[in-house]
Parts: sequence; structure tokens; C-alpha cells
Amino acid sequence: MATSAKAKAAAEDDRRSGNPVWNSNKFKLGVFGANVSNGCAMTKAEGALETSWPNTKAICTAADRAGFEALVPVARWKGFGGETNFNGTCYETYTWAAGLSAVTDQIGVFSTSHVPTVHPIMAAKQATTIDHISNGRFALNIVCGWFQPELEMFGAPIMEHDERYVYASEWLDVLKMLWTAEEEFDFEGKYFKIQKGFHQPKPIQRPFPAIMNAGGSPVGQRFAAKVADMAFVSLEKHDIDTVKRRVSGLRDLAHSEFKRDIQVWNSSYVVCRPTEKEAKEYLEYYVREKGDWAAVENLVRIFGMQSLALPAAVLEEFKFHFIAGWSGFPLVGTPEQIVDKIQMMSKGGMDGTALSFVNYQEELPQFIREVVPLMEQAGLRKPFRG
Repeated sequence: MATSAKAKAAAEDDRRSGNPVWNSNKFKLGVFGANVSNGCAMTKAEGALETSWPNTKAICTAADRAGFEALVPVARWKGFGGETNFNGTCYETYTWAAGLSAVTDQIGVFSTSHVPTVHPIMAAKQATTIDHISNGRFALNIVCGWFQPELEMFGAPIMEHDERYVYASEWLDVLKMLWTAEEEFDFEGKYFKIQKGFHQPKPIQRPFPAIMNAGGSPVGQRFAAKVADMAFVSLEKHDIDTVKRRVSGLRDLAHSEFKRDIQVWNSSYVVCRPTEKEAKEYLEYYVREKGDWAAVENLVRIFGMQSLALPAAVLEEFKFHFIAGWSGFPLVGTPEQIVDKIQMMSKGGMDGTALSFVNYQEELPQFIREVVPLMEQAGLRKPFRG
């Protein structure tokens, strides 16, 4: 192996040594959306998440003590209206990650960054600061920006879909240069012009922190395959054939086109009850009876889904799963049934999932007590000794 290749491999090994997103657990766990009102559930049900620092701190430190790998926030600047103004009360994700890095010990702490809303020089400095606070546990989830009312708040241009990824690629190129270059550098691209760019200190994770991306379109998937360490996918169906197809498609693309190995994650909403009947009844209750249907109608309009002329049943199912948990994978049932579903995702090639709940304060501890030990028995995770 050439010296440069050896140095690169050594740097990658060093990078992976401290951040738990690269630990040896077969199936990794995160908490999703603990920084925004209602989390991922568009519901008026009792116990839905209220945004406060005591709440988010309690949720995230519980996940840290349980050995979870990731805290993944939602980047949000404006809510979706409706009765709850879903996600309208929210914490900015870089400062949220910095605060949590100081009160957790082992969990990976993410910021989710809308690239049109923050300059890469500022992002590099913020990310590095958090990486130092966390002692190398930071990771960055890159979002290209799609929610037009938010971008209009910033006066940012509303780019055509594919062009967003051109912008994001250039943004990330600048970010990586700031993280790695020891000397001043100039950069001139389509969107950024950097004169004598400079950034110190460097991140603890060398050459740079872990990157996540959730591109879903063909262009987005190619971007994720090229730049992300963790590709965050959504699943239109919840069976093993769909999981295998999505995972193998991304992995094969990353390996064949870019000679890279990547992790594949998704999000899941959890309804865990002593019986399957109770779990399904509660799901129906908080979606059908207590769901914020006005908010999800706003979301559908912003996505432009009416123009797709989808069958009514397909559109209804889409709305249902968005109310239930931001269209995540449904982990609904008894603890044993939930582990069976996680086992299926693992057999399909998934590396991890970020969990959401209606009542994070009560249901996350329940998941830790009742589901995690069964995952350990199934060989999906090793017992954590903090």
C-alpha cells in the first residue's frame, strides 16, 4: 500500500475510533426530532412533546445512558400550521447539539443543517466547536432545503430540485477544505467565492466529522452515495423486499460509482404496548381522532402531492404515516413484535434507525426497559455498560 493510502486509512481508523455511530453494534439506535414541538407526530394527543430544555435534556441523556448511538434533530424554522402548528416551536440544531454535547458522555450528537441557510465558513466553525465540546462525537446531517416558506424567511433562492444538490456539493467542498487545509486557500465555484479561506482549530475527528444525508430522489441518492457516511432513507413499503431493494441500491451505487462503503439508516415511529391490539388502538387514536389533519394537508400542498394525481387510498396512507411519525417505519406492537420488525430491517441490510414517539418522556424509557434487552438477546446489540 502506498504511503498516502496508508495515511488515509490510518486517518479513517482514527476518525471511527471515537464516534459511536461506527461502533460494532449490528443495529444502531438513535432518537429523532427531540428538538421540535410534537417531535415527529402530528397529533393533539396527550403527552405529545413540548419543546423545553428540561424535556430535551431528559430525553437525550436517557438515550445516552442506554448506549444509543445518535441524537438526530430536525432542522426547522417555521411550523406547518394546523391546530398544533406542527414543529413550529423548535431549537436551532447547532446550538442544540453543543448544549447536549456538554451533558452527554458517549452518544453521537448530530446537527441537521439546511445548506441554503448557513454559510460553510460558519458551519465549519460551529461543527468544529461542537466536535471539541463532545470530544469527537459530532456528526452533520446535510439537508438541501425544500420547505419554501422557510427559505423565503431567509431571502434564499428557491432552487430547482437538482440544482439544490449542485449547491450542496459546492457547500460541502468548501466545508471539507476548511476542516482539512492547514494553509489559507482560495476557492471559486458557481455559488461560493472564498478568498484566503482559513479555519482553526481542526475537528477532533480527522479528516472531518461523520456526514449524513437523506436524499430520496435519484439525484439525491447519488449525492448521498458520493458524500455521506450514513444515508438516511424512507421506505414506501414496510416489507423485507423493499428494505433490501433500497439498501442494496444505495450500497451498490456508493461502491460501484465512488468506491465507498456507507451505512444505511431510516427513521421509525414507536407504539409499544402489552398487546398488539392495544398498540394498534392507540395508533388509530392519536392519528385518526387526535391527528392534526390541517397540518398534514399543508404538508401535502407544500410537497405538491396533489399534482401527482395519486389514488385517494395512496394519498390517505401517506397522510396517515406522516401524522403517525413523519412517514417513518411503523414499529407498532408488543416488545417482541417490535424486535421482530427491527430484525427484519437488519436482515434487509439496515444499519440503524432513529426513533420517535408520541410521548418521548414516557415511551423512550419503556423502549429502553422492554425492547433493548430483547434486541440484545436477538444479537442485534451488545449490552451497554456506561
